[in-house]
Amino acid sequence: MTQAPVVAEYRAAAIGPGSLILVVGPSGAGKDTLLGLAKAACADDPNIVFPRRVITRAASVSEDNEEVSRDAFRQALARNEYAVHWEAHGQCYALSRKIDDDLRAGRTVIANVSRTVIATVRSAYTHVVVVSITAPTNVLAERLAMRGRNSDGKIEHRLSRTIDDISAAPDVTIVNVDSAEYHARQFVRIIKGDRWEA
Repeated sequence: MTQAPVVAEYRAAAIGPGSLILVVGPSGAGKDTLLGLAKAACADDPNIVFPRRVITRAASVSEDNEEVSRDAFRQALARNEYAVHWEAHGQCYALSRKIDDDLRAGRTVIANVSRTVIATVRSAYTHVVVVSITAPTNVLAERLAMRGRNSDGKIEHRLSRTIDDISAAPDVTIVNVDSAEYHARQFVRIIKGDRWEA
């Protein structure tokens, strides 16, 4: 299995016209919390889709992921079932090819992904918006320590990860230090294409 992020190679043209909103940010930033609140706020809109990630580790209570074994992941990869896949913290992650159908139908798709896939995804889809959710380092470290999930590696290593690719720069940044409800409202406005001021 490759370490590099991959988008299926057969695509002849970028996929759209829907919007693909990529949620990125360091571990402990609160991405899953804001995604959960935004999903609840958008539940009555069938044109807003929050696909489940496929992942090779057990999901936590705050995540809505589809857990699969490494063998099942490899088999699905061989059958070309993933629109994009990557590795992080020693685990394999992917988004189902079903997102392509949603985007072709003009829907907005919101997905939590690795920053390493941004450049590749920007070239494969017509309308990509990158939302970075972050927090100060001391806040991240405290949240990760409270989480206590050793399978993701040492906290120091996770906090030191950086992506230097200019094409991975976010379009919008949410510094998640106030109430989750406040930042979720900001996030929902971004999803719906509304302006908001920090």
